[in-house]
Amino acid sequence: MINRLSPGEFLGQEISAPVIDVRSPGEYAYGHIPNAVSIPLFDDKQRAEVGTIYKAEGNLKAVLRGIDLAAPEMSAKLLKALSLTGNGPLKLYCWRGGMRSEAMAWLFSLGGTNCILLRGGYKAYRNHILDDLGRERKYIILGGLTGSGKTHILRSLSSSGEQVTDLEGLASHRGSAFGALGQAPQPSSEHFANMLFDDLRAKRHDDPVWLEDESRNIGTVFMPDNFFGRMQAAPVIALMMSIDTRLPRLVQEYASFPGEQIIASVMKISKRLGGDKTKLALDAVRSGDFPAAIRVTLEYYDKSYNYGLSKRARGQVIYVHTDTDDISVNTSKVREAAASLR
Repeated sequence: MINRLSPGEFLGQEISAPVIDVRSPGEYAYGHIPNAVSIPLFDDKQRAEVGTIYKAEGNLKAVLRGIDLAAPEMSAKLLKALSLTGNGPLKLYCWRGGMRSEAMAWLFSLGGTNCILLRGGYKAYRNHILDDLGRERKYIILGGLTGSGKTHILRSLSSSGEQVTDLEGLASHRGSAFGALGQAPQPSSEHFANMLFDDLRAKRHDDPVWLEDESRNIGTVFMPDNFFGRMQAAPVIALMMSIDTRLPRLVQEYASFPGEQIIASVMKISKRLGGDKTKLALDAVRSGDFPAAIRVTLEYYDKSYNYGLSKRARGQVIYVHTDTDDISVNTSKVREAAASLR
């Protein structure tokens, strides 16, 4: 007998078991339940073929062709599943919780393994997590001008016991036109949401979660609308410091990258910088004067960010002014500001 659980039950800690995604490799790569292992019933080409037959010739023909395609690899799939679980149960899911997961549950049962299926499949999981990401919870947004060390401050807060969700870490991007430099390839927006949900659900609900102030997109990743709406409504602690104070950190972080990569990053915002400032920045990069190039781009980002802060609700932003780049000092200033929110 196959046990089917709702997404909330399936993801719960009451039943500890490996999670297996039996969809095609392409579906898995685009987005999956974090930590799920891919053991696909069909590869991408096989899935497309079976789907075509289903539409043209009906269910029985598709099932028969699917059996022919999957049969040669069945023993390997069973052995891989058994290597994950031993004698314990397995959790399985496909797109809708239908034929693919049922077929693999039958296969794994031949090895003596009990299987738990996700009712409604990955589609139900996605609906569940998107609803959850929009629910009310306590957020504190750490804002501040580009280069003010916000990521380092969040790490300092985390190491001292505060709850922090690293949005830029999940998105593999540091948020500006230069944010892809040195980063791994970005996940899809879909998988970003999956990882975000997984991160937040492990946190205490009664205590606030710190987030870095971000626009709706972080590089190519777009945040779920309902989650972003919660961010927009949360209190903001904005760390403000001069360009001269921020420059050394930014030079240290970005000047080591090849000039052509920095030039490509400048070109991403060339229309917003304007022709003259774009030329100034590019000339500075080519001559090795990174402080001058960074100063030009900071003037644009500062203007844009200050405008965004001005659009926040009255009393929503707490400004914290500092004349140092010292992370420990600025972390203390941010903590003091946050104390007024509790």
